[in-house]
Amino acid sequence: MKRRLTLQFPREAVHQPITYRLAVDYDVASRIIRAQMAPNQRGTMVVELSGDIDELAAAEQWLRGIGLEITSAAGEIHIDPELCVDCGICSSVCPSGALSCGAPNWQLQFDLRRCVVCEQCIAVCPLDAISLSL
Repeated sequence: MKRRLTLQFPREAVHQPITYRLAVDYDVASRIIRAQMAPNQRGTMVVELSGDIDELAAAEQWLRGIGLEITSAAGEIHIDPELCVDCGICSSVCPSGALSCGAPNWQLQFDLRRCVVCEQCIAVCPLDAISLSL
């Protein structure tokens, strides 16, 4: 099973080896999608966790226990075909490969099943054609 979570770290917890502990103690694989961390400051990490449902539940309980705030991914990415000009900028930042643009027709392709809702595409779209639908 996979879950995409946003983890908010209090400044006291940014030094914790989170992904290591998840792998060793809970047998949960983690794929960091986006992270912003700095010593002695709050941190944010968007991560996709993979593992057994019971192990994921135990891992989330541990993360909350060490002071992290956890939110689940809400909604999905929507691309407005009226605004999109198939420039492909969004596909260059997509970590999961859900967005692609290539030969023969060079039109943007979106695979919703691969999307991890990291929202990086929203920030780079020059025409605001991409949004988060709740």
